[in-house]
Amino acid sequence: MPKQKSFLSLAFIAVLLLALVTPAVSAASAEEAPQAQAAAATGLQSYVDAMQPGWNLGNTLDATGADETSWGNPAVTQELIKKIAAQGYKSIRIPVTWDVHTGAAPGYTVDPAYLSRVQQVVDWAIGENLYVMINLHHDSWLWISKMEQQHDQVLARYNAIWTQVANKFKGYSNKLMFESVNEPRFTDGGTTDENKAIQMLDELNVSFYNIVRKSGGNNATRPLVLSTLEASPTQTRMNALYSTITKLKDSNLIATVHYYGFWPFSVNIAGYTKFDTDTQNDINTTFTNVYNTFTAKGIPVIVGEYGLLGFDKNTGVIEQGEKLKFFEYLAYYLKSKQITPMLWDNGQHFGRTTYQWSDPQLYNMMKASWSGRSSTAESDLINLTKGAAAKDVTVKLNLNGNTLSSILYGSQQLAQGTDYTLSGDQLTFKAARLTSLTSSGKLGVNAVFTARFNKGADWTFNVVLSNTPKLSNVQGTTSAFKIPTAFNGTTLATMEATYTSGGNAGPQNWTPYKEFAYAFTPSYTTNEISLLPAFFNEVNNGDVILKFHFWNGDVVSYKITKNGTTVTGTTM
Repeated sequence: MPKQKSFLSLAFIAVLLLALVTPAVSAASAEEAPQAQAAAATGLQSYVDAMQPGWNLGNTLDATGADETSWGNPAVTQELIKKIAAQGYKSIRIPVTWDVHTGAAPGYTVDPAYLSRVQQVVDWAIGENLYVMINLHHDSWLWISKMEQQHDQVLARYNAIWTQVANKFKGYSNKLMFESVNEPRFTDGGTTDENKAIQMLDELNVSFYNIVRKSGGNNATRPLVLSTLEASPTQTRMNALYSTITKLKDSNLIATVHYYGFWPFSVNIAGYTKFDTDTQNDINTTFTNVYNTFTAKGIPVIVGEYGLLGFDKNTGVIEQGEKLKFFEYLAYYLKSKQITPMLWDNGQHFGRTTYQWSDPQLYNMMKASWSGRSSTAESDLINLTKGAAAKDVTVKLNLNGNTLSSILYGSQQLAQGTDYTLSGDQLTFKAARLTSLTSSGKLGVNAVFTARFNKGADWTFNVVLSNTPKLSNVQGTTSAFKIPTAFNGTTLATMEATYTSGGNAGPQNWTPYKEFAYAFTPSYTTNEISLLPAFFNEVNNGDVILKFHFWNGDVVSYKITKNGTTVTGTTM
């Protein structure tokens, strides 16, 4: 995965969504069934099951600069590996970019010091009894993507690197596995033809397979991981990988795909602010197809990377409770399909020097998912309006087979029947209790309730007191436009942009709802909403109506007028 995922084009999204809603097509013939049975019989599925849960050491040895710190992370230490193992992880993917560490043709010699450094980190991980995966990572877009135009050169370099890596590690136990290439693509000055790209990937995967298997030692049976084109789980691409794996007739092969969620939810665009039915169905459809294509036929699957693209921008892109529901449900569904996930972490989750989780709630939710399901709720926000008489607030629980044990306010246990009632999955917080907690009139979060269940992670409810946000008039430029905003206790969910003359304004104009942190971003410390240059790059001169949607349910309209590089903002 690049340091920051590029934004997917509308055309690609359309193809992706079409593929995901298309029923899976069997890629196996009757003659291939014995191969699937043989794969299942080897116990490789048990091997992959034992890898759960998995973690990525991202943006480190895969950095494209001169050394592993060039993307801002510190050098890997043995202590970090010890700490991540202590968090309960059973496997680690160590992405490796070899590009600047290889010499010129024809030998393409890997820098011995760099190869030894990779070996050192692998040794640390194996020393912690972790399953370990290494690969060719950003080489995929740095030079492998040029394969159509530079076929012989790319293949020679690819083969040379894998020959050296295979020889270096051939004495290692099968706790170490090799992944042929990360998110393979061939679009750099090359083909946009899907079939041609699939043929080139097949050539690379087969070449990788032959090099490793012929290198001797434990490489003769080492588990090898093969990716779909771009690691995407579209049916056509999975069918192509299935064809490659079955023709190799080897029971120690693993398929891999990546998953960053239903794209509109993952980046918060098109109004997908909540973990809704479409977002859940995308998980169901995607991994039912993955299961039917591979797992059900004896080919284990690893989701080599998973997460949400919003992590790569800033916090607040996806509301906390909606994020937690996504991770809880994804973990459940993957486990139900015997698919092992590996969390993508480029330093944004587990601190590389602090050894602390940036979001303990998320970690607790993920950890609980390793042994069962957690309960969630339709929201983690209890919104109250300042000055209005408080009313009972009812929230639907997603119990997921569990039962509510207690609700705490700090160390104080709330009284059922007085402070709250529970009827089936309907949890009602009583007006009197809510009034007492917001009596100060302070805007924002006034209290946090912690719901505990007989199993799984806790769920928190934030009691929020707010008023309708107020935006002020301002003048700025397309490179720096910030709307003074009194948020009045609430937070921003999304923004619409339409021309007064009709039509959607700004980038991705197939929807009025713009992408959070790409087109706009709020600052709650400086009390402003910024419209970003990427937004204005695709806005015509004239009047645009913005609608800001807030999590307390308020929608505030605001007009901007663009004239060249000058922008004027006016309240409505």
